[in-house]
Amino acid sequence: MERQTLALSSSSTSGISIISPPPEDAWIITYQKLRPQFQSLFSSNQSVIPIEVSRVNQVDAARLDIEMSAMLKEQLVKVFSLMKPGMLFQYEPELDAFLEFLIWRFSIWVDKPTPGNALMNLRYRDEHVVEARGKVRTGLEGPGLTIVQKIWYCIATVGGQYIWARLQSFSAFRRWGDTEQRSLARRAWFLMQRIEGFYKAASFGNLLLFLFTGRYRSLIERVLRARLVYGSPNMNRAVSFEYMNRQLVWNEFSEMLLLLLPLLNSSSVKNFLRPFSKDNSSNLEGDEALCPICQATPTTPFLAIPCQHRYCYYCLRTRCSATMSFRCSRCNEPVVAMQRHGGSVDHIVTQKE
Repeated sequence: MERQTLALSSSSTSGISIISPPPEDAWIITYQKLRPQFQSLFSSNQSVIPIEVSRVNQVDAARLDIEMSAMLKEQLVKVFSLMKPGMLFQYEPELDAFLEFLIWRFSIWVDKPTPGNALMNLRYRDEHVVEARGKVRTGLEGPGLTIVQKIWYCIATVGGQYIWARLQSFSAFRRWGDTEQRSLARRAWFLMQRIEGFYKAASFGNLLLFLFTGRYRSLIERVLRARLVYGSPNMNRAVSFEYMNRQLVWNEFSEMLLLLLPLLNSSSVKNFLRPFSKDNSSNLEGDEALCPICQATPTTPFLAIPCQHRYCYYCLRTRCSATMSFRCSRCNEPVVAMQRHGGSVDHIVTQKE
């Protein structure tokens, strides 16, 4: 009986120790131990949100930045329009670098998007920072560029382009590529050509990667890990597709005209439109004394046969030799021969001779 009472007492005492309340700071200690694990699990699940930034938006932003720089340059050139002609052309690289520096100073340096990026609702994000800060909801969160990235961006875009433009103009002026130059100048020229070829090849490879992944439209952005993301997930494009379509159609139409106009013969077009024109001033007696080709008084006048209109010998002879079916610039009648002004029939010269 004594042994049983001892066993019951021991079991009762052990039971009381099991159901005894924990210490007051047990919850705090457990929370501090498990907090890093929960944070790592939360950040690993939220930092892999895939985002897709339109490639068209990124390319359009770069194009708009170029157009903005050209507009600023045009306005700045008008300020110096009263200066000596050709003087501003000598300092064109400095002018371009100054405008690029202004755009960088008032946009990227102060953590603001460039004009083109602002219109396309884009901003730069530092991709070196992998860990998400705060609550991630859209995948677009992330810090902007650091000071080091901003400075290197300025050095590459502003300083690099200016130095390369000046180096190319200086080498072309000094004719480093000529065979008569010294070996050192030729080596420098060949080195520049190789660097330029390597840069173009690298840019082409970066373009292919950009079209495939949608990240880093230029080599500078890829090296600096400066990625373009949307500034606001709920903001639409500032430039509508309808306006861009009109611009695209007009650009293609202007390029087509630039391609076709040099292929057209201006004199033939004028002769074709002459019957539809209401201006018959070319038939006046004052214009009859002038050569219709060079618009000058013929020193050696010749007449076109059979219309008897007066031409310079050189102008009429070259047109007849170039075109076997040359037509008079005044009446659009075929010219079969030409005759010296005031000469006899023996001075008639046909086009076939």
